[in-house]
Amino acid sequence: MTVSAYTEPFDHPALFYRDEQEYVAGTVPFVRAGLDAGEPVAVAVPPANLDLIRDELGDLARHIRLLDMTQEGRNPGRIIPRVLRAFADAHPAQRVRIIGEPIWAGRSETEYPACVQHEALINLAFQGREATILCPYDTTRLEESVLTDAYATHPTVIASGTEETSHAYAPDEIVARYNQPLTALPEAWETTYGAGMLAEIRHQALRRAHDLGLPADRMDDLALAVAELTTNSVKHAGGSGTLRMWSQDRYIVCEVRDAGHLDDPLAGRRPPPRGQVGGRGLLLVNVVADLVRVHTTPEQGTVIQCHFRCDATAA
Repeated sequence: MTVSAYTEPFDHPALFYRDEQEYVAGTVPFVRAGLDAGEPVAVAVPPANLDLIRDELGDLARHIRLLDMTQEGRNPGRIIPRVLRAFADAHPAQRVRIIGEPIWAGRSETEYPACVQHEALINLAFQGREATILCPYDTTRLEESVLTDAYATHPTVIASGTEETSHAYAPDEIVARYNQPLTALPEAWETTYGAGMLAEIRHQALRRAHDLGLPADRMDDLALAVAELTTNSVKHAGGSGTLRMWSQDRYIVCEVRDAGHLDDPLAGRRPPPRGQVGGRGLLLVNVVADLVRVHTTPEQGTVIQCHFRCDATAA
């Protein structure tokens, strides 16, 4: 493998692979090198690829953290705080090595903007950290536009065993480009709220979710998301907002609009310092929802859409 000139403490290469053989050749030596160097290693990839790595490693697999990314990373906004940072922060005195595959064939068009923003934001979240995060991309099953975006979100790209510097690297541009306006379905239920109405709005949302078919075991998740987002509107975004809800495909979508602006691109993805009181609202929403989409500008305010899957495969 040709080594690039990229020398930051944090290394974030994309691995382009065409088949199982290239996948194993690109990931397993990466894992073995980490173990040989005494680095903690985690692997968070879809199940079929997790099996490839586990089978190839044999007994060595018991020394690494293995995670099903289709569950742990179902909501891309959950991956940095609950997968990547959770593992790295558990080993603060060591360089860590992680394989993370957040974009796989089967991700929907609705999910993709959050996925690619996640890949761009990893660079900010781990800036200056002693870590290497390798992100595999299936070049035979993913759209060409996805591979083009991978060059913009990763400072180096590995293809056919050679690692090269990406001259298209521009993660901030990706975050801005996919900060896309979000719309509700025309038939969406809608209500407005302000201070003193938060408890009633939460109860209204639960009644509407029941009518739309949200399973009982997801009601607490939706209630928490509504409570956190509407409270943020009242406290930090002008004191009022609009709540909309509707059913779309296999999801119940809950949307909150207000006049606030999220100026921190890692809002909801940055674990709060130990002992900090508050500041966990959007993070909690990312934890409980199956997908969170955000559009925010100083002029138009903020729209946050939370998706809750209604079938048994929900995270």
